[in-house]
Amino acid sequence: MSSKTSIILCTYNEAKYIENTISELEKNIPNLEIVIVDDCSSDGTIEIIKKLNQNNKYKAIYRKKSRGLASAFVRGVIETTGENIGWIDTNMSEVAAKFPKMIEELKTNNDIIVLSRYIKDGGDNRILLRTLTSKYFNLFCRVVLRIPIKDFTSSIFLMKRKILDEVTFIGYGHGEFFFEFLYNAYKKGFKIKEIPYIQDKDEDLGNSKSASSIVRFFYLGFMYILRIIATLIRRKN
Repeated sequence: MSSKTSIILCTYNEAKYIENTISELEKNIPNLEIVIVDDCSSDGTIEIIKKLNQNNKYKAIYRKKSRGLASAFVRGVIETTGENIGWIDTNMSEVAAKFPKMIEELKTNNDIIVLSRYIKDGGDNRILLRTLTSKYFNLFCRVVLRIPIKDFTSSIFLMKRKILDEVTFIGYGHGEFFFEFLYNAYKKGFKIKEIPYIQDKDEDLGNSKSASSIVRFFYLGFMYILRIIATLIRRKN
């Protein structure tokens, strides 16, 4: 039997996407464990999860007092039991088809597989504001952190469980937890491989957790920069 793969889904008002995403994951990943962490959704997401999970096929955690992508992800990691652990955004069901290749790449000498928009054959079809800020922020990360990773912020990844013995996820903020994790894993000597993917164009910006408004978009960008500084300070200490 193939190694168990645990995929974490962090949900907040994902009623439009959750069922299809779970279905695509089940089609593409053998020996799959799905861990869902919901942050008190109010749009019917919880009811859909409970309907799909009548036989307790998935691990589902419903948080009432805690919120935030990073802390939800860390809670999900705690619940996983697979030899491989990964994550995708719940509204990106098309990415599920990439996981068979990611699983195969982990069977070689790689420890972490990251889907990357900024290597050959990758791409980003979102609105111009998001593509430009993402591209140049990732360039900024690469220069400041001085590691050869092209896409720190896709956050779509699969890793070997053994990494948790030496590198932990620091669970606060939004997507910042991921580039800090990549930085620390690289410094520990783990092998990180990027494989290309093309991010689809924005279809529902109103439902985006990072770009629901221009103010929030730039606020998160500022927090990302502060996290880079904190990452370097923690590393020196």
